[in-house]
Amino acid sequence: MDLLRQRTQFEEIKMIYESVKLTFYGVAGYDVYNVSIPFSWKGERYIYGRVERRCEWARSWVRLFQETEPDEWTLVPDSMIYQLEDPYISLIGNQLVMGGTHVRYQQGYVDTYFGYFYKGTELDDLTYFTTGPEYMKDIRLVEMDGSRIGVFSRPRSEAIRKQFGSESMIGFTIINSLDELTMEVVENAKYIPGLFDRDQWGGCNQAYYLEDGNIGVIGHICYKTFNDDEGMKQVYMNFSFVLDVERHEAVDRKIIGTRSCYPAGPAKKPELTDCTFTSGIVMREDGKCDLYAGIGDTEAGRIVIDYPFEGHGRIISKT
Repeated sequence: MDLLRQRTQFEEIKMIYESVKLTFYGVAGYDVYNVSIPFSWKGERYIYGRVERRCEWARSWVRLFQETEPDEWTLVPDSMIYQLEDPYISLIGNQLVMGGTHVRYQQGYVDTYFGYFYKGTELDDLTYFTTGPEYMKDIRLVEMDGSRIGVFSRPRSEAIRKQFGSESMIGFTIINSLDELTMEVVENAKYIPGLFDRDQWGGCNQAYYLEDGNIGVIGHICYKTFNDDEGMKQVYMNFSFVLDVERHEAVDRKIIGTRSCYPAGPAKKPELTDCTFTSGIVMREDGKCDLYAGIGDTEAGRIVIDYPFEGHGRIISKT
């Protein structure tokens, strides 16, 4: 996959119908970024966001916000505070599942991190129920037909680089209930080949069960650039693919958003000026979709794009 060529082609023909920043109230002095997708619960619309001071890193909390105006979100008073990063949600059965990355410190330094998962039917009383493998972010769930649940993993390590050339892989497996979601199940998820080339990395950010029985994935794909004037930059882009469940293959891979698609704004670090960390899509009444993402590790944005899974039917999962 010639990612630079694909990006150039995307930038030349991209169709962005609307581009806005999200505004957050109730957390003065803090940035809110790398949000979940918005979701409806008991007649109200909510979003989880990563809340962090601009001058700090890996010292964040996940908080719940309620929509008070279009693209405006207000902190839910007295809502639970999670010591997590980069929240995401899935609707499984009648329960909301919320996950995020928990960073563990030792003597002031980042020691390791894990994915934590919470579930429940009351937003102010979600229950912790399992932990993902060590050093693994971007574990995602999607409700399929019957009682099946699709599980996406994202191992990233030097061992992965040595074996595959890419910095990370995406794995996929199926479980029959949330009780089966364990470290071992996630760690042993079978890898999906051909998603990333040498020195690239990425992951699944939100998954959607489609009418044709396959799974649409909205994710991020990344690489690094180096030059004398700007130094090193980490480039994060929004991309999509469809997982052919029976063949365990990715089809219809494409870039669907880059940093330039979103409004201009600050970056937490100089190397993150070309960074948009994907949240996921929400369908619109006009058939297009809202794509949500973090931008520059300081803010969150929304762009309107064409439906990326055309030809595979509608989204039938509840997210």
